[in-house]
Amino acid sequence: MTEPVRLSKRLAELLPCSRRDAELYIEGGWVLVDGEVVDEAHFRVQDQTVELLPGARAEPLPPVTILLNKLSGYQSGDGPNPALKLVTPEALLPEDRSGLRPLKRHFTRLSSPLPLETDAEGLTVYTQDWRILRKLEDDAAQIEQEYIVTFKGELTPDALALLNYGLVYEDWAIPPMKVSRQSENRLRFALKDNQPGQIAWMCGEVGLEIEAMKRIRIGRLPMAGLQPGQWRYLLGYERF
Repeated sequence: MTEPVRLSKRLAELLPCSRRDAELYIEGGWVLVDGEVVDEAHFRVQDQTVELLPGARAEPLPPVTILLNKLSGYQSGDGPNPALKLVTPEALLPEDRSGLRPLKRHFTRLSSPLPLETDAEGLTVYTQDWRILRKLEDDAAQIEQEYIVTFKGELTPDALALLNYGLVYEDWAIPPMKVSRQSENRLRFALKDNQPGQIAWMCGEVGLEIEAMKRIRIGRLPMAGLQPGQWRYLLGYERF
């Protein structure tokens, strides 16, 4: 039996190639150990069979962006119950069209711009791409978000008009928005620069109590097709 060695060292000797190229092959998910993909360069092997998949490319992994249909009760960012726990290979949308294979590197160093309240559900963004992070943070005041809110209470015409325009939140005059009634106990909010807790506060100001809240769109990207707890990769041509 041979001594355990790092997978990157074994692969570099087998091909042969540089240690750096071996690490890139491994991190890109191109290396099999006994028939299973291993994407950790520090993984140690002894007598296992190590193979390189056809079409392998020794290239750095591009950053990914993930769209998740978050469940209520999970935090968008850090916390005791982070929504990132939902982002597993098993929860990937079966119809995902990105062509990407879920790799461990895809689930690290993710930032969550435009976080969603813990008790809300719906579309949540996680990204490794600094350009998308900057876009969503710097342009938050220009990007429209759409929510469906289920409520208890009596919604009068005057209350609906006030929700559309006229409320002041924490010394800040809320800009006009589009609030419409979808059914007897359901409202649609389309607004920009939404602050955490703002919609719940607005509903409270007109005597309504929120039972459930779901974000269904961020900018030009709807949540269409994602079931609760499912996620998919942002496609290259999609824009917020």
